[in-house]
Amino acid sequence: MSKKIQFALFSPQAGQSWHQLEERAHRCEKLGFHSIWLVDHMWTGGMPDLDHHECLALMAGLAAKTEKIRIGTLVMCNSYRNPALLAKTLTTIDHISGGRLEIGYGAGWMDKEYKAYGYEFPSMGTRLKMLEEGLHIMKLMFTEKRATFKGRHYQIEEAICNPKPVQQPHPPITIGGSGEKIMLKLVAKFADRWNCPAGYESFEHKFNVLKQHCKDVGRDVNTIDISEQLLVCIGSSDAEVEAKWKSAQMLKPFVTTGIKGTPKQLIEELKKRVAMGITTFTIFFSDFAPPPTLELFAKEVMPAFA
Repeated sequence: MSKKIQFALFSPQAGQSWHQLEERAHRCEKLGFHSIWLVDHMWTGGMPDLDHHECLALMAGLAAKTEKIRIGTLVMCNSYRNPALLAKTLTTIDHISGGRLEIGYGAGWMDKEYKAYGYEFPSMGTRLKMLEEGLHIMKLMFTEKRATFKGRHYQIEEAICNPKPVQQPHPPITIGGSGEKIMLKLVAKFADRWNCPAGYESFEHKFNVLKQHCKDVGRDVNTIDISEQLLVCIGSSDAEVEAKWKSAQMLKPFVTTGIKGTPKQLIEELKKRVAMGITTFTIFFSDFAPPPTLELFAKEVMPAFA
């Protein structure tokens, strides 16, 4: 049975007020987007003085103000929060939303942010081990009556997480990343969805690595939703597309794996990606998603995949 194709908005909160973000979420909900995804940063890279709201508080606020759209963060940094407390917070947001929470989880990378906020910035290998322990703890908190875990980096003992999430056994967990030795192995072991970040060299190669990891751990890769973080440059005419694409060249690494075109051209480009196995598109619009762009995409492209 073919999987439903889903379109989500990747919506970094850079320079946006609470009311602008709320309005955007309402618009996406009305237009039929599957979900809206924030970022887990304290400021915007390259533009540190822009307003930038914290993601968990924003998720809770958007959960209370919307009715249908699913709400996530691509991705929450494991290092910034104790994983047991994070599980408790996410469960609360799942209840506020009535079961519309999406959990995006990653190892963290922005060393300047770690240092500015007083976090240690261990090696990539250590951060990945911490992420794995965090994933173990979150799943235990969501599912066990009393959760106990003794790892190298985190320990919990008889930890209680009541109420349990609305979504059973837990809200979907998306792991974003494409490291072949460890990150994709964690996807095979823990994730409900894999989000392939923009800028990859070969999606087919990354997907084949994931398939092998699934085989190694005895998991059917078809139980994982395959998602791509995708830059989309849309215009109503070829001239508009080319003008927008010229401006999009500064959006690295997104532009290297992005697509451009009129609605008809984008439908063909997206069909090629669906044929590669992608079923969810987490879209970063090259013009930062003003209302006309969201409406053009939703009304002229999305119906082709309904």
